[in-house]
Amino acid sequence: MQAQILRKFFLGFIQIHILHHAKKDPFYGAWMIEELKEHGYDMSPGTLYPLLHSMESKGLLEKEEKTIGGKIRKYYQITTLGNEVLEEARRKAYELFKEIRD
Repeated sequence: MQAQILRKFFLGFIQIHILHHAKKDPFYGAWMIEELKEHGYDMSPGTLYPLLHSMESKGLLEKEEKTIGGKIRKYYQITTLGNEVLEEARRKAYELFKEIRD
């Protein structure tokens, strides 16, 4: 039970992290998996890609396909809505963690 609850929380953190990087530069999935590993998240493609597709379908990310070395690579970048959501998440997280620390 505890693992399921933590997983749900961490998926929220991961989505914020994804939006953060999508705002900086377009990225592709394998790069994001490695980036998340650096922060202690061990995420498989079977978990990440459905999450990216869900964020895309909600209008938070947009995808561009590029052919690299004969293979199609999907690059994700933030949308206007995604940017608004990211900024609101940052404000809320800041206020929440500020309150928890006090």
